[in-house]
Amino acid sequence: MGRLLRGANVKRGWAICRAGNWNPATAVDRVVLDSGDRHRRRIVLTGGKGEFLLDLDEPVALRDGDGIVLDDGSIVMVAGLPEPLVEIAARTPLALVRLAWHLGNRHTDVQIAGDRLRIRRDHVLEEMLGGLGATLTPLEAPFDPESAAPAHDHHHGHDHHGHDHGA
Repeated sequence: MGRLLRGANVKRGWAICRAGNWNPATAVDRVVLDSGDRHRRRIVLTGGKGEFLLDLDEPVALRDGDGIVLDDGSIVMVAGLPEPLVEIAARTPLALVRLAWHLGNRHTDVQIAGDRLRIRRDHVLEEMLGGLGATLTPLEAPFDPESAAPAHDHHHGHDHHGHDHGA
């Protein structure tokens, strides 16, 4: 994975076109990656027609159907590798929110798929969700979890230094 391509003929992917914002029929190649391999900044990728260097300014979460723009303007399609998942349904929207809260509380990667949620197969989580009334359907599909919220400072507007507490 640490290889770099060198030479004048090296193709370089420098930008991302998000799924729905480009025509996949125009793709010149396709790379198939699991969800773990789709969060990258710089890596050599191999498509059906050869290798190219993904060379972005910052790490990006690539999603199934996105396109990687090469130096010559052509686009390589990103395809998500099917992974073992479980789809989670609930009787009501409120019940689905409750299930999502429990998954978030456990820092679980979650994909929102219409009115359902998807997670990687995990028998402990599946047992918990079943106990909370969820309907679970195992499937194999590309996994596109929601991006993590950006880290934020927990400073609450008061200074913890220099207070005189009467001691």
